[in-house]
Amino acid sequence: MRRCCTIKELQINEEIRDKEVRLIDVDGSQLGVVPIRKAMDIANDRKLDLVNVAPNAKPPVCKVLDYGKYKYEIAKKEKEARKNQKVINVKEIRLTPNIEAHDLSTKAKRAIEFLNDGDKVKVSVRFRGREMGHTEMGKIVIDDFLKIVGNHATIEKAAKLEGRNMIMFLVPKSE
Repeated sequence: MRRCCTIKELQINEEIRDKEVRLIDVDGSQLGVVPIRKAMDIANDRKLDLVNVAPNAKPPVCKVLDYGKYKYEIAKKEKEARKNQKVINVKEIRLTPNIEAHDLSTKAKRAIEFLNDGDKVKVSVRFRGREMGHTEMGKIVIDDFLKIVGNHATIEKAAKLEGRNMIMFLVPKSE
């Protein structure tokens, strides 16, 4: 059974196996440490559920509440939290050591669009064959690229040679 929300299942009513529990009433008032039978009777009298909200405590903490409503409110809070979080994507711009100026400016414009949308940009210069002997050419290309996008980005991770690629990470400039 797969749901959109991840709610950890709590012990309710007969699933609680402890002898004594610390009981909290519907309105949040403490009723003290009571035997599990008495806690179950109190919950049944009010036509509500006994829910073990802190199973690891000594003694475990149980609350008298409507379990269906409780699950609904937790799911609602989780959904609201997911809605408010911002997903940051990493977009990649690939360059070569002998890229022409116009191609470089076109790729830089694309990177600026990504940065304005709030995404991170991974700039990679790929070296093929004998180009590995001239990695300084890749550094020059990355520096030229940085001059173009410099007003829109800050460097998160400086250019570094990793295998056959020189990689640099840019993040949007915070204002």
